[in-house]
Amino acid sequence: MISPLMFEGINEMPAQLIGLCATGTVSEKDYERVVIPLFEEARRKGRRVRVFIHFDPEFEGFTAAAAWEDVTVGWRYLRLFERCAVVGDQKWIRTGARAVGAMLPCPVRVFGNGERQAAIEWLRAPLKTALDFRVLPDRGVVVVEPQGRLSAGDFDTLEAAVDDWIDTGGGAVNGLVIHAREFPGWEDLGSAWRHIRFLRDHHRQIPRVAFASDSKLAALAPTLAQHFAKAEIERFDWDALDDAIRWASGGRTST
Repeated sequence: MISPLMFEGINEMPAQLIGLCATGTVSEKDYERVVIPLFEEARRKGRRVRVFIHFDPEFEGFTAAAAWEDVTVGWRYLRLFERCAVVGDQKWIRTGARAVGAMLPCPVRVFGNGERQAAIEWLRAPLKTALDFRVLPDRGVVVVEPQGRLSAGDFDTLEAAVDDWIDTGGGAVNGLVIHAREFPGWEDLGSAWRHIRFLRDHHRQIPRVAFASDSKLAALAPTLAQHFAKAEIERFDWDALDDAIRWASGGRTST
């Protein structure tokens, strides 16, 4: 006889959302039979996920094996996550979700049991980006221009565009230029980590990173970035964008 599930999918969720409800004591079997298949399907289809997790008032906790599975599942599918809404009134759940959310490369918000619809609406809302970017095919350069405080979603959008360009035969990416008069900063710790991870994950595809900025932080960026990426780093003044693009291209001239 199959034991009842303590972690179940929520069928009435809007199509683009993954809904989960936890009750009682969640075990490793719940992850194997419910959670992992949902994420595997999303990965096979190549789509990002927005996750709604409701912790029922009857929720008691995780078994030790389930707690470990929660960690491994999170890391395994981390790049799929676009947004996550945690719904529940338990103080320890709300505190823990906020602490974990601060370290994740995607927005995480906590809602009370009476805010279920608000959580769904937040998950369904269009992503806003403060990161304008363009690809210069003749130079093999991506130019990024921040317009406001950066979020994890901004880097997800940039990463998808760069990866798509590479995967569809757009040619090698010779360099990345970050152009900003003043660096606007990040929305949260997760966004800063996502920025670092973008540079780290793409250092083999992007051999040069140029900072064209008058910001004091930009002056430190080459030193900081060298700890996280093998790319060659150079700094330029904000009004020397053409020079930055020329250097990032490896001296390649436009046609």
